[in-house]
Amino acid sequence: MKLTLKASLALAFGLTAGLANAATELVIATVNNGHMIEMQKLTKHFEQANPDIKVKWVTLEEGVLRQRVTTDIATKGGQFDIMTIGMYEAPIWGKKGWLQELKTDAAYDADDLLPAIRSGLSVDGKLFAAPFYGESSMLMYRKDLADKAGVKVADKPTWTDIQALAAKMHDPKNGVYGICLRGKPGWGDNMAFLSTLVNTFGGQWFDMSWKPQLESKPWKDAINFYVDLLKNYGPPGSAANSFNEILALTNAGKCGMWIDATIAASFVSDPKQSKVADQMAFAQAPTMNTPKGANWLWSWNLAIPAGSKKVDAAQKFITWATSKDYVQLVAKTNGWANVPTGTRKSTYASPEFQKAARFAAAEKAAIDSANPTDSTLPKSPYIGVQFAAIPEFQAIGIAVGQQMSAALAGKTSVDAALKTGQQAAEREMKKAGYYK
Repeated sequence: MKLTLKASLALAFGLTAGLANAATELVIATVNNGHMIEMQKLTKHFEQANPDIKVKWVTLEEGVLRQRVTTDIATKGGQFDIMTIGMYEAPIWGKKGWLQELKTDAAYDADDLLPAIRSGLSVDGKLFAAPFYGESSMLMYRKDLADKAGVKVADKPTWTDIQALAAKMHDPKNGVYGICLRGKPGWGDNMAFLSTLVNTFGGQWFDMSWKPQLESKPWKDAINFYVDLLKNYGPPGSAANSFNEILALTNAGKCGMWIDATIAASFVSDPKQSKVADQMAFAQAPTMNTPKGANWLWSWNLAIPAGSKKVDAAQKFITWATSKDYVQLVAKTNGWANVPTGTRKSTYASPEFQKAARFAAAEKAAIDSANPTDSTLPKSPYIGVQFAAIPEFQAIGIAVGQQMSAALAGKTSVDAALKTGQQAAEREMKKAGYYK
């Protein structure tokens, strides 16, 4: 069939237009928490403003997400255009050249990012991931139960105070447990909490020669304290509980106290989610022998793998999702109490946020006080509060986490668990050449 010039041009134009209309698809790997699920709902606003970009979400449980993105980036698999990564991965991967440097414009206002969070995501002053929320850890407790026990909780309680109050609040016959804490194994699950507990008991992961310290007195004291506390005053099955499980228990009114991520404060004080929202009160994470490293520092962040073919579109989405405007959009849609926190000074400066979020001051105090470069009483060679920012830590944290969970479940003794953990840590560190 012979085409006229006019028909040929029309066909060519149609094909070109068709190609122009083929939207760029961004595949984003993310974690299944409340703020990210909310972001998925609000993505339509981004797609309306950017009709040439379509967003596809792959939502995963935290442990699975870590495995998938770590494998993908290490093998240059290219499955994801944007990855949700933590403060642990960002500097390590940025240094290895596995991430694109993020270029932000004046409107984005990178100087508005909280200094502790920004520095944790940078290498040599270059930003490699943008935070959609940041957090420390703090005490969340039911004030009605504390009042009933005749106890006024201090702004900066000790673990001895917490143990005494847990005993008074504990009422399992009526479905209330004195304290809920993470027990599910994982370097970012039970070990995030337990690292801060060990820190404040005066311990550390590695000494200045990079030798693991799991059989030291602070580790033994901290883990024995933790196992006894949950055995006596925790819910049954604590060895299987992490953030989401305890959030559900707390919102159902079953936990007298919970020490965990500050981000939980916005959920437990939300009457739509929590039966005891009006009763929840907040204080700093407990301390024991030192305040150093008693509360963690973390952020969930969006980053672009180095080999990405869709850098411009990915950069555009990340800028939108971590901007001041996005915070305003969430506030407008869901109210100020539900905005992602822990990232920007302007959020905490907002009178509307301060009014809506009873936890705002306690949360910011916790984030500001966390110091990844000085988080242990003895001098340590690593950076990080609830982790050591070295590639080997992930494997070590997983192995030790399994042992701690087994000790909590009563499957092994604390001493035996720490001995096995020490051996696993030594094996990894020797293999990596830290010491002989």
